[in-house]
Amino acid sequence: MCSSDLSRLEVKWITREHGNIDRIACPWLIKRFIDQDAQFIFVGRDEVLDVAKKLGAKSFDSKCADFSHEQPPEGEICTFVTLMQHHDLWGKDPALDLVAKIVSTADTNPDNSAYHEPEEAGLSAIAHGFALLSEDDHKKIAWETPMYDALYEWAKKKTTS
Repeated sequence: MCSSDLSRLEVKWITREHGNIDRIACPWLIKRFIDQDAQFIFVGRDEVLDVAKKLGAKSFDSKCADFSHEQPPEGEICTFVTLMQHHDLWGKDPALDLVAKIVSTADTNPDNSAYHEPEEAGLSAIAHGFALLSEDDHKKIAWETPMYDALYEWAKKKTTS
């Protein structure tokens, strides 16, 4: 199924509450590149799969979710990268790939991460700062969306220089 088909069929996406890096970056990716009408639902860790099934929602960044971290031979990748690969976005836009690598580096263990982007330290600090300001995941998405828009614009410039 291609991205445009998905946006007509699925508008609910569900993950664990109290998002930080990946669980806030993924909604930005989904809204901007996969499903512009997406609605996000945040529930307790143990509720994700049951609520997803009940609502017919796509689950992400949770154990056994539709989309989550993966461990290919080159190292762990976060859900952001998994979503890009599944929706045929990976390798099409160097700037978006760079954003994905930064998010993945910030969200995975450095000892087994597939990527090692230096900008991850700044992203991690900012994302953790937003998490300290509020536990409301929808507020964090609203606050951080402009940051990811700016990171993407920066990545466009960096990948074309």
